[in-house]
Amino acid sequence: MQKRTKIVMAVVVAAAIVGAGAAEVLTSTSAPPCAGVALGLPPQNNTTAAVSANERIPTASAGGEQETRQGVLTGTAFRGALSHLASPSDPIQVVAAENFWGSLISQLGGNLTHVISIITDPNTDPHEYEVNATDSRDITNANYVIVNGVGYDDWAVAEIAADGETNQTVLNVGTLNGVSVTGGIVTGNPHMWYNPVYVNNTVAAMYADLVHIAPANTTYFQAQYATLNESLGKLYNQANEIRHFHAGAVVASTESIFVYLANYTHLDLVSPPAFMEAIAEGNDPPTQSVVAFQCQLGSGRVAVLVYNEQTVTPITTNMKAVAAANNVSIIGVTETIQPPSYSFQEWMGIQYYNLGQALNATALGS
Repeated sequence: MQKRTKIVMAVVVAAAIVGAGAAEVLTSTSAPPCAGVALGLPPQNNTTAAVSANERIPTASAGGEQETRQGVLTGTAFRGALSHLASPSDPIQVVAAENFWGSLISQLGGNLTHVISIITDPNTDPHEYEVNATDSRDITNANYVIVNGVGYDDWAVAEIAADGETNQTVLNVGTLNGVSVTGGIVTGNPHMWYNPVYVNNTVAAMYADLVHIAPANTTYFQAQYATLNESLGKLYNQANEIRHFHAGAVVASTESIFVYLANYTHLDLVSPPAFMEAIAEGNDPPTQSVVAFQCQLGSGRVAVLVYNEQTVTPITTNMKAVAAANNVSIIGVTETIQPPSYSFQEWMGIQYYNLGQALNATALGS
């Protein structure tokens, strides 16, 4: 989610585990009484158990892990395909609903595409975005439209349907990857750009679509595809290093944006799924999940807390305070490319670097 204007406060009937002190739990920076609270933490000093415990939040199954690594990290299939650059006099008009997909298609299409990304402002909530006349015109005039899907940008999906342009090529990333709004915290999680598997699938589909739209420029697109795969390979080597050195490390997140990356790197994400899903959707998390989360952060077992910089609520701010009070490393991630002038790889690489540094610091400290 993007930064919200709605103030999210958990006003819930107090559960037996919380009693009459529920309101205090939501604002306290110290862990509440945690006796009897199920924390979902792995056994102490048991790396093997910690890694397998990650299966409590199942890993998306789009392609085997080794198959995915080969697909993402090797971009040699089209190497040497460079030839003359096709004329950009009549570029393919592309509209991407969000700038992370816009960055990738721009790199693939090069000077043969003109790409407009609609969501670039970090203060814009894709769920609540309203299409304006310029957006409508751009979508109508586009040869190629890319939407995230999975309920993330329904406004774009509706605009495409209303336009009725039959000669337009449309890529719905959620449909491509088999992710559905009914799928829960993984197979219904719209934050697919944090999943290297899904990014690889999406880039391959983008390449195929460009070749379909402009087959005369296939050689050019092949070369662009090879270059992009090589760059993504270097990016995902960072994620593979995190997996190699920190698999099984216990981490937490204020929302579901981090689930895909935690699973890919084999980090043990323990924060309550009900909490993460509620915050991601702009809803009040169940009080029981708030209590469990605070107790997790106060347990001395959580290495890093990941929070979405574009979703700021009293509850997420409180969780950061609880983490800081308990010497838990804190890092921020964003939903859209920040700053917007960065490429997908630059933006994501910084976030991988910050995560790795936080895990390194915790490991050294212990």
